[in-house]
Amino acid sequence: MPFSHSSQISAIIGYLEMQQPSSVLDIGVGMGQYGFLARTNLEHFNLYEVSGETARRRDKSEWNVIIDGIEAYPGYLTPVHEYAYNEIFEGDALQLLPALANSYDMVLAIDILEHFEKQDGLRFLELIKARCNCHALVSTPKDFVEQHVDANPFEDHRSHWVREDLEQAGFEEILANESSWVAVYSK
Repeated sequence: MPFSHSSQISAIIGYLEMQQPSSVLDIGVGMGQYGFLARTNLEHFNLYEVSGETARRRDKSEWNVIIDGIEAYPGYLTPVHEYAYNEIFEGDALQLLPALANSYDMVLAIDILEHFEKQDGLRFLELIKARCNCHALVSTPKDFVEQHVDANPFEDHRSHWVREDLEQAGFEEILANESSWVAVYSK
């Protein structure tokens, strides 16, 4: 579905706040919750200019943090995306990632990995490591849940990942979470 389990939010946003990246790539943006939360928690006071009795929302050109996203299913895109993200790339991440010109301080792939067959998932992890300057953070459910969505085949669950899989792929730091593996790769 176009959103992830809420139990992960604190760990993921807390990690973002700790790292303070100046650029973020959010892969599989869905409803845009992580782009919006990253924007509000990383940009903070720079979103608005307050002077005495006047206040204004700053234009995107005045923001300090670049937040781009990738979404395979354009039907999920809403006005939230227009506000929170600098740019959204539409299409399959396996095809888009090698062609992106930019690298990012932080790459997020929240509840995306289970949507790939295992071999494609391993390739995906390598592609996101290549796109990050500092850190990549992925999450995936600890338990496999069968999911098939006729309207959007990108939502189908195709693989199950365990801690050892993530560690072998270089995502050696695991953040505390009951429902999901929240794993970090650091350069």
